[in-house]
Amino acid sequence: MMSRNRLLFIISICFLLIMPGCATDQEQDSPVTEELNLINPMGPAVIPVAGIESGTISGEDLGLSIQYWNTIDEAIGLLSSGAAHFAVLPISNGANIYASGIDIVLLGVHEWKVFYLLASDNTDFQDWQSLKGHTVYTPTARGQTVDVITRYALSQDNIKPDVDVSFAYAPPQEIVALFKEGKIDFAALPEPFISLALASGKGKVVLDYQDYWSQISGTRLGIPIAGLFVQKDFLDQHPQEAQRVASLLAESTRWANENPDLAVEVSSKILPLPAEVMQGALQRIKFDYISAAESEGEVIRFLEIMQQSYPEGVKKIPDSGFFVKQ
Repeated sequence: MMSRNRLLFIISICFLLIMPGCATDQEQDSPVTEELNLINPMGPAVIPVAGIESGTISGEDLGLSIQYWNTIDEAIGLLSSGAAHFAVLPISNGANIYASGIDIVLLGVHEWKVFYLLASDNTDFQDWQSLKGHTVYTPTARGQTVDVITRYALSQDNIKPDVDVSFAYAPPQEIVALFKEGKIDFAALPEPFISLALASGKGKVVLDYQDYWSQISGTRLGIPIAGLFVQKDFLDQHPQEAQRVASLLAESTRWANENPDLAVEVSSKILPLPAEVMQGALQRIKFDYISAAESEGEVIRFLEIMQQSYPEGVKKIPDSGFFVKQ
């Protein structure tokens, strides 16, 4: 009788172990059967991925590839078609894409300092009032981060954007060329394009947007400029792989900070700029990967302030589902 009871006990335990969900307390990811694609903007954000690009920070076992986008419309197309699993995006654009119904979520923020206002040598700048009657050139299109911040700042100083101050949009390389030719008085640009413009020996930096932001917002990290997003469906199906990609970017960002010469060498193959320009740019850039859970307050504060005076720039403040909490 005792032997029969022990046999039944052992059979019961074996049955439980083969039941779905009973073999382990941690649910396993479903297998990833396709190459993972991370899309990353051309510009300063090539520096944090330099470690991955060089193979120093290896994601080969994940099958992770990096593709570079030039316009936000291109990035949206890749996300909406499902061609991109992960995307480095400006935070404001990421929030607007999320509000439009493309289900992406934020894994972390890694770019905090990059924007400056450049003035020609023959132009005086004291404060925002100095921009009255002038045109500010800024990259790509209306609604990107430095455009939104500039418009917000003008509105706070009782200056009407598009009335008292005009805006012109062009690729950053074109703005730099026009500045060097003396055809632009003011340009609001990210690095490394500030350093590229200054390499001509003309012009001066007259405003640090990060200093301005700290004064008005009281935030501690800077401007949450750009971060890593993931398709929500992919996160739900492959949470461990998603976190591994986030860890890779965090590690690559640290590597770039600790090895700036090597990071510049790798980045120059993607963004072909002189090494001295890239080295100068790094003096005015801050990259530091902070998880979405930790940076949520900074991001919400940024988006709320932007929306107050420029609702077109931030369509809707995202709900808590926008932030990956793992």
